[in-house]
This record gives sequence, structure tokens and C-alpha cells, in this order.
Amino acid sequence: MTFALIATGGTIACTTARDGSLVPTVNGHQLAESLGPDIEVVEFRALDSSSITLADLDELLACVRDQLARPDIEGVLITHGTDSMEETALALSLFDLGAGPIVLTGAQRAFDHPSGDGPRNLHDAYDLVRSGKPGVWVQFGGRTIPGRGARKWHTSHLAGFEELPVGDPTVPPLPLAPLAEHPVDIIAAYPGAGAALVDASLPHSSGLIIEALGSGNMGEEMGTGVARALQAGVPVVISTRTPYGATKLAYGGAGGGATLGELGAVAAGGFRAGQARIMLAAALATGTPVGSLFNAAPRSASYTAG
Repeated sequence: MTFALIATGGTIACTTARDGSLVPTVNGHQLAESLGPDIEVVEFRALDSSSITLADLDELLACVRDQLARPDIEGVLITHGTDSMEETALALSLFDLGAGPIVLTGAQRAFDHPSGDGPRNLHDAYDLVRSGKPGVWVQFGGRTIPGRGARKWHTSHLAGFEELPVGDPTVPPLPLAPLAEHPVDIIAAYPGAGAALVDASLPHSSGLIIEALGSGNMGEEMGTGVARALQAGVPVVISTRTPYGATKLAYGGAGGGATLGELGAVAAGGFRAGQARIMLAAALATGTPVGSLFNAAPRSASYTAG
């Protein structure tokens, strides 16, 4: 058996510069030195994951598909920064990329930290990909978390990822299609927010995610702007800034979720804004009805460990 390790950078590949900043200097071959001889390294990028664009993500998805299409590759391990690991994990879980486990891991502490968490996470991820467990997983801090619904919940805790209860997909994996052609913006609501950011996004956005208040609400002025976007044919998905619970478009009024839902806005359910953005871009890229991606069947089992 052979497994591909695709290195994309991130804290797991960073060392400390003279000024104290962290920079990605460690390549995938160096990370793989402590793993078994059944690893084949693909040097993909050396990025802070906050800089990963949809174009980068398109290339990564194609790279994973190409690796899994090889008869000698049994699974893929991806080393990745934690800032946007949840977006990449969700994208990997949406598309039909081939058989075999796909496991993402990274670190909260740099490669040269005296008590780094990268080695443990990397070895746990290696064990998971070698187990053949199908699906897309984030392996981090001793936890095995489905890529669908994964979220970074803490900036520095060594078990910094959690699973949100988003339910199982009700549509089959999508055919791979380029996301970069369908930019989606995230706009945060706050009490009394106006429509300026919504209006400014319309000329260059294919869709909008509103990170709303509570169960899916915003102020009247912002709601009026979102209504204009929907009437102009721009798809809008409403998520929430609240840490837990599903988005439900229940309230009336110009900024109420129910009012905007009547105009075509879609509730994100259990998904938060980051993963919702990827889902909306994927729906647009593949011509899939937006609402069908956010509809979910109850999860038949929980896979979070710890």
C-alpha cells in the first residue's frame, strides 16, 4: 500500500524567525521523515491557510482526485493550516474525488516548538489513513472529526476542532467543478447594521453568506439590502454568529429570517459561515439547487472521539 501526503504549509510546517514570527519553512518530505516508507510526498504549497483562495482549493481538489485515481494510492493525508482547515475539509467532502480515506491534520504549535503538537497529530492522521476508514476526516488533538461540520473552536487549544451536528448529506457527491469562478462573500450582521456592505458586494459576488444574529436575523436596513440582492437573483444563505444550534428562518419584519426566506434566502442549518460559503460556491459551480445542499438527513452515528 502507498499513501499520498500532500503538504500545503500551515503551522505544522512553520519555524520561528528571528523576529518571533512563524514562517513556513518545513517541506512535506521533512514532515514525512518520521512516518513509514509507504508515504509518497506531494509538495503542493507552503501557505498560511488563511491565504488559500478558491483557485488554490480547486487545484488541491484536482490533486487529491488525481492521487486517488492512481491504482497504487490507497488514501490521502493532507497537512494543512488550521485557519481554513474546515473549509478545505468541507470541499473535499462535497465532491466525488474517488475511493479511499482523506485525512487532514495540522498543528497549533510550530514545528520547532519544544512541545509541538504536530508530530502526534501527524502520526494519528497517518494511522487513520492507513486504517482505510472511508470518508473525509480532520484528525486533530486526539479527535477524529468528520470534515462535514468540522469547526475550529479555539485559537490555541491543542484539541482545537469540534464537530457540529449538521446531519448527513441528502444529495450524492458532486462532480468536480471549479469554485473560483463563483466567488461568495461572507457579511456579518450586527445590531443596527446597514446595507452598505451588501450593496457593495453585488457587482462582484456570485452569492452571499450572511452571518446573522440569533436564529437568522438582522436589522431592518441590512435586511432591505439582502432583499434587493435576492430580487436581483443573487443567492443568499443565512447562517448565524451564535456558536451552537441550527439557523431557522422564523421571524418576520424586514430583517427577519422568515421574511427573507419567503424571498428565497436559504437557512444554513447547522453550518456556520465558513463551510456555508464553500457549499454555496459548490452549488453554483455544479448547478445544484442551493437548498438541496443545506437539507440534511439526521446523522446515523457520531464519529467525534473525545
